[in-house]
Amino acid sequence: MLKTLVGAFCLTAVLGFAACQSTTGKTGGQTMTDSRITAAVQAKLTADRMSNFARVDVDTERGVVNLSGIVPSAEQKSRAEDLTRQVAGVRRVNNNLQIQR
Repeated sequence: MLKTLVGAFCLTAVLGFAACQSTTGKTGGQTMTDSRITAAVQAKLTADRMSNFARVDVDTERGVVNLSGIVPSAEQKSRAEDLTRQVAGVRRVNNNLQIQR
């Protein structure tokens, strides 16, 4: 009886995990890694005293970081990308930041 319950629980857990993976296309580990990268990039941008990155949004998908929002100058756009590349786990950066006129 106990084996049956444990087996049913394990099967339910495996099927639940598989369903989550098929819905998003990412495993639980990838989701956690992307969340960690996003948080690390946001922290690095926020901590930078030389620039104002308050209007920068960060999104990560399988190690590819997308930066969007508005920055005051081309130098800050470049700096945001450079800081993002310094974060462990970043595979590529799509810098979609717009320069405020």
